[in-house]
Amino acid sequence: MDRARAARVMDALAELYPEARPELNFSNPYETLIATILSAQCTDKRVNMVTARLFPLYPDARAMAQLEPEQLEPLIKECGLYHNKAKNIIAACRALVEKYDGQVPSTRAELMALPGVGQKTAGVVLMAAFGDPQIPVDTHVFRLSRRIGLADADTPEKVEQQLRALLDERIWIYGHHLLIWHGRRVCHAQKPDCAHCPLDGELCGHYEYK
Repeated sequence: MDRARAARVMDALAELYPEARPELNFSNPYETLIATILSAQCTDKRVNMVTARLFPLYPDARAMAQLEPEQLEPLIKECGLYHNKAKNIIAACRALVEKYDGQVPSTRAELMALPGVGQKTAGVVLMAAFGDPQIPVDTHVFRLSRRIGLADADTPEKVEQQLRALLDERIWIYGHHLLIWHGRRVCHAQKPDCAHCPLDGELCGHYEYK
């Protein structure tokens, strides 16, 4: 897909979702990091329920770093994969305390050096906590980018590279949210609701679903 058609795709989605925004609740970089780690293979709604109870108890990296994984696990069990998430969250918070005086760093390399933080999580933190132009590729962005024709790579990392080359940097953040909102509300994984999709055959590579 060329840049002009990609811009038209984003315009169509923006018209459908003018209010597109993050659906995870957080108020600072620490909360952004923890909520994003918890969101792996879990709905934002479920994460928000958990963090509403968790953050008042452990409001910063220093407080969280005092825990052992078995103490955190019951508090985040509803998010799934709680053994690994608890281990990574505590290890990441201990690293924040030891290396960054309890603060979340604002570079991709430093974030990805933290336990449990990969490219997608680092991108979300940079974007949501620091306003850095990013277009993180989660499951929705990966699926829709390939289905619509914005990208054709076979890994999230490569899809992110293609999106960066295709889309104007000024819409990366908004475009990330647009694709997620569309994936959750219309362009579902198993059965896309093409009857309610504003993208026609010229803009969507899978128009045959209509």
